[in-house]
Amino acid sequence: METSSNNMVHRLFAEDKEIVLVGTAHVSKESVELVNSVINEEKPDTVCVELCESRYQAIEKKDAWQNTNIVKVIKEKKTFLLLSNLILASFQKRIAKKFDIIPGMEMIEAIGAGKSAGAEIRPADRDIRVTLSRVWNTIGFWGKVKLLFQLILSLGDVGDISENDIEKMKQEDVLETLLSEVGRSLPVLKKILVDERDMYLSQKIKTAHGKKIVAVVGAGHVKGIKAYWNDSIDLHTLETIPPKSNISNAFQWIFTAGVIILFIYGFYYGGTKAGANMITWWILITGILAGLGAILAMAHPLTILSSMLAAPLTTLHPLIAVGWVSGLVEAYFSKPKVRDIENLPEDILSIKGFWKNKVTRILLVVAFTNLGASVGTFEAVPLMIKML
Repeated sequence: METSSNNMVHRLFAEDKEIVLVGTAHVSKESVELVNSVINEEKPDTVCVELCESRYQAIEKKDAWQNTNIVKVIKEKKTFLLLSNLILASFQKRIAKKFDIIPGMEMIEAIGAGKSAGAEIRPADRDIRVTLSRVWNTIGFWGKVKLLFQLILSLGDVGDISENDIEKMKQEDVLETLLSEVGRSLPVLKKILVDERDMYLSQKIKTAHGKKIVAVVGAGHVKGIKAYWNDSIDLHTLETIPPKSNISNAFQWIFTAGVIILFIYGFYYGGTKAGANMITWWILITGILAGLGAILAMAHPLTILSSMLAAPLTTLHPLIAVGWVSGLVEAYFSKPKVRDIENLPEDILSIKGFWKNKVTRILLVVAFTNLGASVGTFEAVPLMIKML
């Protein structure tokens, strides 16, 4: 059923189809050359690429991302998705810049060579927003904290990355490499980031049109694609974003009720002074830590103030986050200009750029104020209990 011409090119068969599976590194010149030569030699009916439809359109319509509505992103609670996408792009671009290549060039080459050969181009990967949403909705609070900090740490210098590290990346998915530290303590990340996408890619590739198909994927996915090749995969299940569990939703409301009961208990059994002190400390701790998050994100002074005022209330409301408030206030006062959007590809190459660019700063404001307010609730409750 399967032969291999070398360790980067594999031949698979599905019914009457022949699939040439090409494993690449997303930041490798050799991969670009390999992709071009394979497509020119094989002359496939279809070229599958490890891109989702949105990333494929981003390549085809390079300026489409400039229409991103930052206010809409905040209101739809997609801040983490956009921030994660930008950090991932930054990671790839900085490595590519160091080795003087274009990030994802092997996919661009596959699209160009495929079109030249008259082949249909098929994006075969799961939407990156679905993948990240499945991660975010699956891990707990501290998992989200670890994930956020790992992403931010990845903005550091890539000067110590060597050619040997690039070779290692040929054996791993870029997302897996980026989140390797978190993945050790959160095995579910590997399942969602790699295993599920291996299944998805496998099914999309073998159901592509034509008798001969060339599929260009990151080398880290080759082993998994081959492992799931003979399985029937339900794509709809893999495309579904799991809602927050009933237990999680119930916990949020129970937590809110618990804090309110704690206030009432303080007034009833501890007297007016004890109850007032409990409310005061709740306001101070949640407000100050949310404000500190805004300060770390270099927010506008009125954004800092708004986060401090909103946090004591939003932390008690399961449906509203302080980041939603602070992000909208920051967007109102900062008002990202056209040049901020135009400079985004360059600004995300450095930590300084992330904080300087008004678009990414708004995203950081949302993330950091949410984190600060969340930590504040964990600090305030034990202190309030000690006051009884």
